[in-house]
Amino acid sequence: MTHLVPKTDITRAAAQLKAGELVAFPTETVYGLGADASNADAVRKVFAAKGRPADHPLIVHIADAVQLANWARDIPPAAHTLAKTFWPGPLTLVLKRSPKVPDAVTGGQDTVAIRVPLHPVAQALLREFGGGVAAPSANRFGRVSATTAAHVREEFGDVVACVLDGGAADVGIESTIVDCSRAAPVLLRPGSITPQQLEQVLDMPLAASDAQAPRVSGSLEKHYAPRTPVMLMEGDLIVELAHSLARQGKRVAVLARTTLQPMVDGLVWQAAPRDAAAYAHELYASLRTLDQAGCDAMLVEQPPDEPEWLAVRDRLMRAAAGAGGN
Repeated sequence: MTHLVPKTDITRAAAQLKAGELVAFPTETVYGLGADASNADAVRKVFAAKGRPADHPLIVHIADAVQLANWARDIPPAAHTLAKTFWPGPLTLVLKRSPKVPDAVTGGQDTVAIRVPLHPVAQALLREFGGGVAAPSANRFGRVSATTAAHVREEFGDVVACVLDGGAADVGIESTIVDCSRAAPVLLRPGSITPQQLEQVLDMPLAASDAQAPRVSGSLEKHYAPRTPVMLMEGDLIVELAHSLARQGKRVAVLARTTLQPMVDGLVWQAAPRDAAAYAHELYASLRTLDQAGCDAMLVEQPPDEPEWLAVRDRLMRAAAGAGGN
């Protein structure tokens, strides 16, 4: 549920951005850790706070598509079509960058990722600020994304002085990213806007990604990871492995799409929604809750191999690849 934020808080947050400070704010996808996208020194503070590699680009958030020309050049018709249909909303477009965009934002690439968020608090902040805000998810690099203001404070404590609390994120996973910087649009990161929706609007198939695709947020093999090692498996194997680990004296956390919890000592069970959108909304909060249980392993039921589950499957595969590292 979206929380209203006092106008005085928005004004103060915009002033902090203008002063080169960091501001955490809600979007409909996840919370972002923002800096003035035109201020390279401020942007570098984002990388320092997150522990993020300098060549991993950020997304520039703007208030509306009218501002696109301030940040991008050679914008193709496909990008305008997608922007008209899905903005404001959970879609990021990768475009050829304007010469004024700092290298710190783009990771040194000739492209820039841009989106117009839907969340009313993000919109109010962007309009008050008047420029672009470069913002990755508000969590330590590679870890589980933040979907509430409390998650941001757990991650950063006093490192981020300003956290605008807009309630829990509505979507719960990061935006769909489409590369429009080359000959044909390419899906670089799945999100709540599906490939089928994109192709219907474009009236053409999306091209396949390749080795020349721009680097974008959330594209690393290991990402979105709890500290507890994650094992992704079919649901009928979870109980068997949970029993086996329990016999070894291990404590086990489980995220499964069933409420039928087995009687196993040392088991922490989290029932996940059966609907894809509801599952995505709860995913990161569920992973954080289970991670805080202090278990030796986290077993996650593999979601269905169906189009509406593509983004959730993507996040879980990366979480399983990266859990327990850095």
